[in-house]
Amino acid sequence: MHLLVTSASGANGNGFGALLAFELDGTFCGPFIEDDRIADPRGLAVDPRENLLLLNSGADRVLAISSDGRVVLDTGRIEGLNPGGGVLGRDGRYFVGLRGEHTIVAFSTSLDAALEHVLPPKVVPFPRGFAFGHDGRLFLASGIGPDGQGDNAIVAFSRGTPSQFSRLVADPELSPLDLAIAPNGNIVVSSEHPFGAVDAVTSVREYGPKDGDLVRVFSPKGKAEFRKPRGLRFAPNGVLYCVARNEVVGFDFASGECPGALARLPRLNGQALVFFPY
Repeated sequence: MHLLVTSASGANGNGFGALLAFELDGTFCGPFIEDDRIADPRGLAVDPRENLLLLNSGADRVLAISSDGRVVLDTGRIEGLNPGGGVLGRDGRYFVGLRGEHTIVAFSTSLDAALEHVLPPKVVPFPRGFAFGHDGRLFLASGIGPDGQGDNAIVAFSRGTPSQFSRLVADPELSPLDLAIAPNGNIVVSSEHPFGAVDAVTSVREYGPKDGDLVRVFSPKGKAEFRKPRGLRFAPNGVLYCVARNEVVGFDFASGECPGALARLPRLNGQALVFFPY
């Protein structure tokens, strides 16, 4: 098992623009794959049935990568796709956030069928991560875009009503960057508030899925820099990983304590992470 991290590049920061691999002890292994189709990569998910890694490329395409580091499936370039985060749904489809259209679409994991719109275009000002709750609801973080416009909230969509949503979380200290569902069913969100500010307060915030009340705030408490937190993922041992600028930070979800940076790499402009066996 290895930790794989997407590192953005270009206008989004002087990052690597690559998919990077780390040992679980934090040792940097280098790029997992060298392929021109991977540009400014973002969302990641693992299809456990086929042991394939699904990756959203800034080259307006979605790729499936084998455990030996080969692209085995490719949607081809989809004009204007501009993909962000990605989540594998319970129905077996791969759900992708579109940054330009401000919505979510779904692909079959074979990547050979046309994309399907799951939510209407412009459903929120700027999507910043999403996940499916234990009850099947879709939780979507609505944050601030690169242009400084947007809002800071978590909204919930019930199954069968993609055009209607309820505003679940309205936390004045929240500016979401990614969202995940914890093993206990609660919502966890990486936050940088105010977004983009030099002195922004960074945290991971936990909310109840029924009422949206704030449950806990996770902070590194000086054990890590924790600047520009982005992607969230739970490790098999229950530790919550959050990728940030120059590091990957861990939180013990049971106790709330932060052991510090679990991996460090200068110029890591981290966006998403997964655990992938190879």
